[in-house]
Amino acid sequence: MKNIPILFSMIFFSVITASHAQKMPRTDVVEFTAHQNGLHAHHLFQSNMVLQRDQPIAIWGWASPNEAVSVTLDNTTQKTFVSKEGSWKVTFPARPANTKPITIKVQGKTKTISMNNILIGDVWILAGQSNMEFELSKVENGKLEIVSSNYPEIRILSLPHDEGTKAKQNFARLHQWSDWSSRHFRKGDWDVCAPEITKELSAIGYTFARRIHMASRIPIGVIDTSRGGTTVETWTPKSVLNSMKSAPVKNLLATWDQKVADYDPKADIATQVKRYESKVAKLKKQGKDIPSNMKKPTEARPGPDKNHNYPGSCYNGMIAPIAGIRVKGAIFHQGFNNCFSGTEGAKMYRDVFPKMIKAWRKAFQDPEMPFGILSLCTAGTAQTSENYTQSMHDTGAYIRAAQYETFVELLNAGDDNIGFTSTYDLRRRWYHPQLKMPAGERIARWALATEYGFSKDLQWKPATIKEMKIEGDRIILTFDQTVSNVDNGHVMEGFAIAGDDRKFHPATITHLVTGKDNRKRDIKDQKSLVLRSPMVSQPKHYRYAWARNPMANIQNTRNSDIPLATQRSDDWDLEETPLIKYEDADKVPSKRDIQNALKAEDLRRSIQQAEALLKEHNHTKN
Repeated sequence: MKNIPILFSMIFFSVITASHAQKMPRTDVVEFTAHQNGLHAHHLFQSNMVLQRDQPIAIWGWASPNEAVSVTLDNTTQKTFVSKEGSWKVTFPARPANTKPITIKVQGKTKTISMNNILIGDVWILAGQSNMEFELSKVENGKLEIVSSNYPEIRILSLPHDEGTKAKQNFARLHQWSDWSSRHFRKGDWDVCAPEITKELSAIGYTFARRIHMASRIPIGVIDTSRGGTTVETWTPKSVLNSMKSAPVKNLLATWDQKVADYDPKADIATQVKRYESKVAKLKKQGKDIPSNMKKPTEARPGPDKNHNYPGSCYNGMIAPIAGIRVKGAIFHQGFNNCFSGTEGAKMYRDVFPKMIKAWRKAFQDPEMPFGILSLCTAGTAQTSENYTQSMHDTGAYIRAAQYETFVELLNAGDDNIGFTSTYDLRRRWYHPQLKMPAGERIARWALATEYGFSKDLQWKPATIKEMKIEGDRIILTFDQTVSNVDNGHVMEGFAIAGDDRKFHPATITHLVTGKDNRKRDIKDQKSLVLRSPMVSQPKHYRYAWARNPMANIQNTRNSDIPLATQRSDDWDLEETPLIKYEDADKVPSKRDIQNALKAEDLRRSIQQAEALLKEHNHTKN
């Protein structure tokens, strides 16, 4: 995460550094190497796991070439021979959900592997970056959930962080060191849901799993593949990125290629040594001792292609290792680390995200796999009426819009298994807002309504704009369902409008009045909103919830907390809004020019409001 500490340090499959090895509290670390120790199953298959119901059950692993292997699932046995490459695989017919524990036994020539306490139910992938990874122990009211998290039919598997330029076949089982928390976390083992386990699980993921299990009464397994500080392109296969014609994607790949080409290990060592010698000289000058752990660098740091955000890297290290297993679906909460590249980065995100979803569905052998999107969280100072226009200048809103546009695109194409919920109203200034459980509840509503038969009981889909009309000084928006503000005493907020000058100002928002009733009261169309601003006499476009921490409160009605999604009608770039004209037509506005122009609009609006208030006061007085 740029300018932000990475949540967890990397531990490779084949190597654990000496310092981490000294801190390692357990001796049963299981790495993966083909043919190691003869017969072994993929690390997905362990005691306490959940197998996906109603889908063929594939079980696979490795052993010596040509070795005979038999696999028994409960009371059914399949036999096979190990391939010349050293792999084996068997597939059992689909089974319904089952709360009675069963066993798996894998038997080879000289070794038998036994697994027990296995359930059959639904398996969900938890994915994204640190706001999905954020543990239950760190969130508001998390400890209440922890002490009451005794659910023996919920099972949890958190994958260790890994990456690579090639797809991994398996994942490690270990305690992985966290620089952020200065401790180890259990990674790679299936566990039964209990307080000592859930405290380290994704708060969103736990809340989601709990709600699904409580409503469905079937076993639920969650596989947490989230990793802090990651971008959408690292979760997408590089082969997919390479095949795209998108200019922003091609530019991204070219930039990484240049970084790799420019990397010089010898120069890196020289830079490290120079920095080390400078520190030593400074300490000596201050009369201080040289710390014993401060050693002269002798090895180059990993090159750019070892970076966890190298295109396709986390897909190779954390999705490819579990590809092939059948799952019910996935939920994805990410976006922060794609906010550093302006409009170019947002356009790249919009192009890549639907391709990423398609690639994941292919990896899990289900082109219709349910996929739930949780939009980017809040961060920074809240948008107010005083800083409104300035706050709109933020890439985060473009990323949220890209996430929503992906959802709408797939939904309109007939994808009934795509889900979406906003999280921007779960606001905190920290970029890890600790209101996580409501986000888990919202995406659980989508899953329960669409996958578990609760569509008549649960509302999940945000209101969609069906029509936009411009009538003089107002924009009229018509939705597919009724909308209103959060019932907290405030008026409706969140829409901004602009004319051709691209100068956005907050709009007054009212329901469309369609007539009078027999008592001469206004008849209001609850599906239509009217947007106006005295600052915009000829509006052309709108934006909604357009800030990293937006002032926006419109949601579905009927006692819902389903926010209207971040969206816009324009296609203006971040760097070209507002429209700034110079005598020199070739001059490009600087960031300072843009900020000054935005501040000027906020000031102009404040002056106009003050003058209007003063005029009203004088009129009342007279």
